[in-house]
Amino acid sequence: MESLSRLPIPDAIHFAYPLKTKPVSVTGTKCELNCAHCGGHYLKHMKPLAEVSGTDGSASWLVSGGCRPDGGVPLTESIDRLAELKQGRRFNMHVGLVDEKEINSLATIADCVSFDFVGDNQTIKEVFGNGRTVQDYVDCYAALSRKVRVMPHICIGLAGGELRGEYKAMELLGELGVEALTFIIFIPTRGTRFADRKPPCLAEVAKLLSDARLKFPSIPLHLGCMRPGGRYREEIDNWAVRIGINTIVNPTPSAVRLAEKLGLAITRGEECCVL
Repeated sequence: MESLSRLPIPDAIHFAYPLKTKPVSVTGTKCELNCAHCGGHYLKHMKPLAEVSGTDGSASWLVSGGCRPDGGVPLTESIDRLAELKQGRRFNMHVGLVDEKEINSLATIADCVSFDFVGDNQTIKEVFGNGRTVQDYVDCYAALSRKVRVMPHICIGLAGGELRGEYKAMELLGELGVEALTFIIFIPTRGTRFADRKPPCLAEVAKLLSDARLKFPSIPLHLGCMRPGGRYREEIDNWAVRIGINTIVNPTPSAVRLAEKLGLAITRGEECCVL
């Protein structure tokens, strides 16, 4: 890992506790893609769009859903309903690989689009199995960026806990242009094809984050909510503070104490980290 003294570490950090962001699924618990790392598991923690109203008091929504076989979330048919329910809320929309028509539609209501960016063809084949390629992610990101604010996400260890393509993803995003970047970390999840895998090596994750800080010294870097728990989470959160990650979602108490000890100016928020 690069020496921490070389890192462009900011003097402030933001801790996000997204209690005021409601996760909403436009497909309920249904997902046709059934990815190896998720298997639709995380849709169970989202509220089906058909069951939500505009009077829940939430400040923002994370709008997503299960994917079609081609890797896109079928949002188009829900746009009118979402527009009706927006009522001053901000929408962070997690859309997958969408086409130009869908981009034009979602741009009418999205405040931000969270876009999973994958930099390795073999990983795409093993995890999604839908025949898409890295070039599809490049093209979709570029098309989205022309119409709406985009927050690319890189899942560290997406290939069943192995780092493969994350550095390439950063390289491509650097070429395409990026205003901010969110990292999440693979979680072995019960009931999925990757249930028996291990989270990525802590040292490799810390090195990747430090390299990201060096590569992108002037843009906000986020450590998102999706990352393993327990001792693993505690250690990686502490590393994130030392490395100079700008935002950590639901930080561990030890990370908060470390930030205080280092004298960082701490701010706190109650919505999704990209909003």
